[in-house]
Amino acid sequence: MHVIKLQSKLREYEAHFLDDNGFMVALQRHENCVYVIDSNVWRIYAGTCFRDIPRADLIIFPVSEDRKCLRSVEELYEKFMERSAKKNMTLISIGGGIVQDVTGFTACTLYRGINWVFVPTTLLAQADSCIGSKTSLNFRGFKNLAGTFYPPSQILIYPPFLKSLEIRDYLSGLGEVAKLHVMGGEQMTSHMIEQLPLLLERNLDSLENAIFSSLQVKQNYMEGDEFDAGRRNLLNFGHCFGHALESTSNYSIPHGTAVVLGMMFANLVAKSRELLSAEKCDFLNNQLFAKLLVSSVDPENIKYDGILKAMKQDKKRVGEGLVIVLMKDDHTFVKVVDFAESELAASLEEYTKFFKTPCTL
Repeated sequence: MHVIKLQSKLREYEAHFLDDNGFMVALQRHENCVYVIDSNVWRIYAGTCFRDIPRADLIIFPVSEDRKCLRSVEELYEKFMERSAKKNMTLISIGGGIVQDVTGFTACTLYRGINWVFVPTTLLAQADSCIGSKTSLNFRGFKNLAGTFYPPSQILIYPPFLKSLEIRDYLSGLGEVAKLHVMGGEQMTSHMIEQLPLLLERNLDSLENAIFSSLQVKQNYMEGDEFDAGRRNLLNFGHCFGHALESTSNYSIPHGTAVVLGMMFANLVAKSRELLSAEKCDFLNNQLFAKLLVSSVDPENIKYDGILKAMKQDKKRVGEGLVIVLMKDDHTFVKVVDFAESELAASLEEYTKFFKTPCTL
């Protein structure tokens, strides 16, 4: 059973991989605990994994992108106060990234910090967001504008949850797995491409290994830069353009899928800047990234004006230029802060050749 030990300036914590759902019995040994469970996860597992959770300790949380906001945090405060919540309570949250963000922000800010255990149920959360301490909330159309750094005291990863994911959500998570494997180097990239048929079939052994490898890569980029002031910024490969796509599509494009599209775009920019060879750009875009796309891409979502406006709102932007993380041939990465509007226009022209009409890749 894999275990990843993580260092934080706030506390040390661990991510444990589990092969059976007996962990739910252990969780119930916590005193003064409240469970916040994604409504979709509850619907599927209420009669199995969660059947013994006391109903008085349970909050079912409906999820959507517009629920990732301060109002949802206030709702949880109110529900906790109804239960006479104390400083010594434990918040156990079970779900994907939206549940993680809302409950993590709540745990950080209630009584200036309460004990928090996170059980990620999506591939995106298991392979990426569960570690790293970040919580993020949207505000008035601005994605991830508010947030904190607050790690769970414990993370419990149970890969069989992934069997019940909708295909669009599963492939969204696989997009972040692909990103982290590419950032892990050429050998890891080749291994993922080899394993891709098994991963697409949701083979649990392949999945567990891919999740473990992804978290190791992320941990490597976080070490010494927990608060995102330097090297950790490179983990935004695919995110600068990807976040813009999410916004312009009104979040109809799942996050990990937007990241895949963002990596494909970044590779075209890197190719034009002669940082990435045409051969490697085409290989990654065709042999890995394009194979993770199944939903239609509407050309209306990749128009210059909307993308430019969204990229100007990027919280990593500190100067006049746009921000984008680019890959080099040796699988090293560079954060570019002088990505010009004219360069965006030229890159979009090449990029949209793939999407002249709504299509499925």
